[in-house]
Amino acid sequence: MGETPRLIATDIDGTLIRDDHTVSPRTADVLARISARGTPVVLVTGRPVRWLKMVYDQLAEPLPAVCANGAVVYDPFDDEVLRADPLAPQHLAEVARRLRAEVPGISFAVEILDSRQMRHEAHYPLRWDVDPDGIRAIETPEELLSVPAVKLLARAGEQDPDAFAELIATAVAGLAEATHSSSSGLVEISAAGVTKAAGLAWYCEQIGVSAADVVAFGDMPNDVPMLTWAGRGVAVANAHRAVLAVADEVTSTNSEDGVAAYLEKVFGVG
Repeated sequence: MGETPRLIATDIDGTLIRDDHTVSPRTADVLARISARGTPVVLVTGRPVRWLKMVYDQLAEPLPAVCANGAVVYDPFDDEVLRADPLAPQHLAEVARRLRAEVPGISFAVEILDSRQMRHEAHYPLRWDVDPDGIRAIETPEELLSVPAVKLLARAGEQDPDAFAELIATAVAGLAEATHSSSSGLVEISAAGVTKAAGLAWYCEQIGVSAADVVAFGDMPNDVPMLTWAGRGVAVANAHRAVLAVADEVTSTNSEDGVAAYLEKVFGVG
């Protein structure tokens, strides 16, 4: 990669925003300055589209986003999904069948309608998401698997997140992708081939940017494909060991504005 990247890709939670879920004024200012110079900044996140507004409200302007771990590419200016790559109902059904056989007590939720809505089994624990319009429990088991889903979410009580993700990845190998970005035993399942790297690569191809000219920031296992794909992969200091292992460089922690600190040096802003 040359001295100055042509595109910046960053994860949100644990990377761009602080532990209190806020975007620091420093970070918002750095992103605004770099965007004003003409360098695209893209948010690449496990979050659904409906969770972006709380970040956009803290930025000078919305940023394009690759959501649901690569399954959805979103243009906030036109409120338009540019690309979606969901799990088809027949694949959802087979994934659920395999996992119910493998993990007693497993419960599921699905992100549907390009991650604008969620459906969940009655016993699936909702930990953060409160949106009475977009989220509801299913009435029949068939409803969970009846429409394409950009993400299948799986829980089975408190689990070691790494071990649980590995167990599920093994069970769905060849059929779907499994990853995680939480410390509470939540596994995120996408269609085969769908990763943050794949979603970002598609976006970059549309605007004529090669992987070699991308700098990417992340902190959790779902960021590993993106950091591996990008010409320069940067981990925040608080990152999971799997991310630190593949990163080309390490910046300071998310709560110390690690992304902003790195970009200030590379772009000469701040």
